[in-house]
Amino acid sequence: MTDTGTRAFRGLRLGGFAAMALALAGQGATAETLDSALARAYAGNPTLNAQRAGQRANDENVPRALAGYRPTVSASASVGVSHVSGKLGAAALAEGAGGGRIGRESEQTLVPGSAGLSVSQTLFNGFRTDNQTRQAESQVLGGRETLRNTEMTTLFSAAQAYMNVLADTATLELNRNNVEVLEEQLRQTRDRFNVGEVTRTDVAQAEARLAGARAQVSLAEANLRTSIATYRQVIGVEPRQLAPGRPIDRFVPGTLTAAVEIGLMEHPAILSALHSVDAAEAQVKIAESSLYPTVSVTGNAAQVFDQQIANTRFFQGSIVGQLTVPLYQGGAEYAQIRQAKEQVGQARLQAELTRDQVRAGIVTAWGALEAAKARVIASQAQVQANEVALNGVREEARVGQRTTLDVLNAQQELLSARVSLIAAQRDRVIGSYQVVQTVGRLTTRFIAVPVAQYSAKQHYDQVKDLWYGVRTPDGR
Repeated sequence: MTDTGTRAFRGLRLGGFAAMALALAGQGATAETLDSALARAYAGNPTLNAQRAGQRANDENVPRALAGYRPTVSASASVGVSHVSGKLGAAALAEGAGGGRIGRESEQTLVPGSAGLSVSQTLFNGFRTDNQTRQAESQVLGGRETLRNTEMTTLFSAAQAYMNVLADTATLELNRNNVEVLEEQLRQTRDRFNVGEVTRTDVAQAEARLAGARAQVSLAEANLRTSIATYRQVIGVEPRQLAPGRPIDRFVPGTLTAAVEIGLMEHPAILSALHSVDAAEAQVKIAESSLYPTVSVTGNAAQVFDQQIANTRFFQGSIVGQLTVPLYQGGAEYAQIRQAKEQVGQARLQAELTRDQVRAGIVTAWGALEAAKARVIASQAQVQANEVALNGVREEARVGQRTTLDVLNAQQELLSARVSLIAAQRDRVIGSYQVVQTVGRLTTRFIAVPVAQYSAKQHYDQVKDLWYGVRTPDGR
């Protein structure tokens, strides 16, 4: 290879690493960091925000259940017109109607009306309200864990999207630089063919390798566009200048055994499943309440006007206690109780299944992280060995001991090794995030992402004791 070819190869080596550094480090003080990208996703990801809205709606089940402890109050009023005409009889005269004689024609127009107030209070309903409240609270706690699980999934997707953009950008730059090198290689090969140093086969081999390199550039561009689209979807903005992405090894447990123990105790999917068991057990008690008597008291007060005689009014008031004892209701309540008990068993089995899934996920993620660490070391060694090999092939080609194809193959192997190193470095970072996620700790609070924390408990505290009002705490 000529000195020009040597400079082109050095451009591939230095240019590839420079492009990768540019993709990783960005330029200027406004570069996006992985932490800031995670903060953007935490604050603006639509999937996460939708889950938060769903949890706020879930909070309202508690005041709905507590309504069973409170009285119900209703007011009523009525007014109308009544016209009566006919002959007065002896009985009507005795009551003082009219003032005439028997058989006299009489008519009158009445405006009957009434206004009343009714208050009803349940005193005992078979502990239905108690268990409905307990069930609603379990659902709220389970929803919070589901929300935390969604947060972890969102943050992991954001880290994955961030690293994919970095890796695909570096890969694209390597492939573009490879095209430049192969174009120079093809030019030199044609020059040597013109002076008879090589054959037409050497030229064809260089042309074929260049065409393949251009195809790889097109593929790398498509991959980068896909990664950018995913980045925009998850994080909410277009990627610009991205700072280096680093693994979060300080949050990774020291051993696989410790990781499994932490995951089984802290993973939100498991905790959510356990709260679902509590809610299912409460549903059994709710179903059983249909077999208990109910006791309630109702108070009524009403003012009545002109019901039968003009210019009359009177007040009605009553307090009534009511006891209802169910004897037999067709058997539906018994079926509901049996159904609820089976659902408790299903919820417990689902909790065990979730434990197994979490354990399997931790083992898988741990193995992937260990493999990524080994791949980084092996890929670095592979790159260094391929650099030495390419230097040797190039020198041997200068004295005629190697063919053009040998040089092209050595260059391709070096390019493949560098692309593999980029992929391994990406997997190394993503693997650390995945382990932290599978143990249940990939939250902005735990990994110290600088962002304002969303508190699901704050909304719950605002609405759980509300007796009235249609506005949400945020003013809607």
